[in-house]
Amino acid sequence: MASTSKQGPPEIGGSLDPRTIRADFPILSRTFADGRPLVYLDNAATSQRPLAVLDAMGDFYRTSNANVHRGLHVLSEEATRAYEKARITLSRFIGASEPATCLFTRNTTEAINLVANAWGRANLKPGDRVVLTEMEHHSNIVPWQLAAEATGAEVLFAPLTPDGRLDLKALQNLLDERVRMVAFVHVSNTLGTINPAAEIVAMAHQAGALTLVDGAQAVPHMPVDVAAIGADFYAFSGHKMCGPTGAGMLYGKREHLEAMPPFLGGGEMIEQVRKEGSTFARIPNKFEAGTPAIAEAIGMAAAAEYLQGIGMERLRAHEHDLVSYALEQLDSLDGIRIFGPRDERAGLVAFNFTHLHPHDISTFLDQDHVAIRAGHHCTQILHDVLGQPATARASFYLYNTREEVDALVDALRKALEFFG
Repeated sequence: MASTSKQGPPEIGGSLDPRTIRADFPILSRTFADGRPLVYLDNAATSQRPLAVLDAMGDFYRTSNANVHRGLHVLSEEATRAYEKARITLSRFIGASEPATCLFTRNTTEAINLVANAWGRANLKPGDRVVLTEMEHHSNIVPWQLAAEATGAEVLFAPLTPDGRLDLKALQNLLDERVRMVAFVHVSNTLGTINPAAEIVAMAHQAGALTLVDGAQAVPHMPVDVAAIGADFYAFSGHKMCGPTGAGMLYGKREHLEAMPPFLGGGEMIEQVRKEGSTFARIPNKFEAGTPAIAEAIGMAAAAEYLQGIGMERLRAHEHDLVSYALEQLDSLDGIRIFGPRDERAGLVAFNFTHLHPHDISTFLDQDHVAIRAGHHCTQILHDVLGQPATARASFYLYNTREEVDALVDALRKALEFFG
């Protein structure tokens, strides 16, 4: 399949230059009627897409659009090669040794639902326990609650320390012979906490439990090696890593995926279908029923290649610099409360002011074209722990600059003056 996709900057030493990178993202050149630019600080919700991704998806539709795996004609063969090449690219991006253990899903949410349904409902029973943490996204809570209701299992929550870290001692105390699964977020989308994934996995395995890691906020922002982490399952989304919506991935250890029943039934996931019953395809096809999101998978792989070209270590260092600078500048504002650890955190900041509602803050900032998020960020249990109905959140990525942090702080200062 021909491609005119623009490649990202080569992986070289030195710090990342966001100004160079911004040229790859057409939406970031947008200005509004008053002549002022967009300041996009809602990357934890979804990132923007570079030309490399837009071109890869467009090239597929222009030159090779067809369904995969079924056809014998040239377009179907080209589409199949591109789709399976995307799987190989993404498996390498996360350090998985076997592409077949990497399943395409719509997003992290569907990936976790796949495990909670296909593994959970087949393996959990009354008296079993699933251990989560108080910082989980709803996507890693509700599927387990539903599985527990269906099987008679119980869901427990490991608490946090006062500074927003996972209390590892309390987690250890929960891990007994009744625990079958420990599911936890690698990076909190609200606190910015980076959990010690490999350590938690080792703790769970020592207790005889399996593990699922929600990597939605980790894979886009730092090097991730699922083999080194040792997780039984690891889930992430394309749209948070410069890729398209509608594409995600679940990594699972082969022995678990082979033992699990299918999640969805239909075309593509079968071996034989007869009146008496059906047999199922091998992995990964067993878990990819129906026509997949082919262009989206190709776009997600193009995003991984783009990020690899930049260098994930450089990206992580850039975000660390940005969030450190943001914390310094935000501390100068009266009445602000910042949530989460002050050091070794991801590139996002959730905060509140004493007498301002987060929705008012976000609406006011939008007048200055500064886009942030306000609400509970799909972490209502965490917000209950924090004693906050909602928070405001600014989240950074590879194309954000210190000047945009300044624009955020200036707009917040204006909001404080306006609301008194």
